[in-house]
Amino acid sequence: MISIRNLHKSFSGNLVLEDISLDLYDGETIAIIGRSGAGKSVLMKHAIGLIRPDRGRVTVDGIDLSNISYRQLRQIRRQFGVLFQGGALFDSMDAFENVAFPLRTLTRKTETEIHHEVQECLNLVQLPEVGATCPSELSGGMRKRVALARAIALRPRYIIYDEPTSGLDPETSNTIDELIKGLADQLDITSIVVTHDMHSVLRIADRVAYLHQARLHWLGTVDELHASSDSTLRSFVKANEYSIGR
Repeated sequence: MISIRNLHKSFSGNLVLEDISLDLYDGETIAIIGRSGAGKSVLMKHAIGLIRPDRGRVTVDGIDLSNISYRQLRQIRRQFGVLFQGGALFDSMDAFENVAFPLRTLTRKTETEIHHEVQECLNLVQLPEVGATCPSELSGGMRKRVALARAIALRPRYIIYDEPTSGLDPETSNTIDELIKGLADQLDITSIVVTHDMHSVLRIADRVAYLHQARLHWLGTVDELHASSDSTLRSFVKANEYSIGR
């Protein structure tokens, strides 16, 4: 479990996060929503130890990230996979080499073992035949799926998805949503989804956390989101071309 307690963060005097407390439970899919600049990505960078809070603390499986060595932090980060918004694939490598990269860099697996692991990951994202294909030859959705295969290569306990459906057509977005749900079940992964896509949120999330004006304004299940009368939350959802309520 990831536990965030009374977290404060400012940059150059600008308050980004104020007194945030949030638990991310093992095995759940939680969506972090909010306007641009609301601090969603900053919050997730705290969860993986890329940023330290000005006040408050973040613990991963009971370990306070502010009170450990860099070596220990590197070990904890290996429990995380990240799907970046643009995929962040290496253009100089084909799909197979992209997925193999963390295995070659961070493990001592043999080439035979790496080949098996990479193929299994590509199978999991439903792209078994693209290993020899360069990123420039793949569609946007396929690049996201290869990047997702790379994110699960080390079999992480947590995956952070940064706007996973951004820039994708509705059909491809549905495919990504189904993969997020499927991988959470198959690999027993805790999924943390930073997104503006309310259609996606309502399809995949167990809980939703809404950041507004540097604070955690609302937290609840999707059913509670539908039933909410919170005017600020409803305004945000409506602005994202979705409606909630009875």
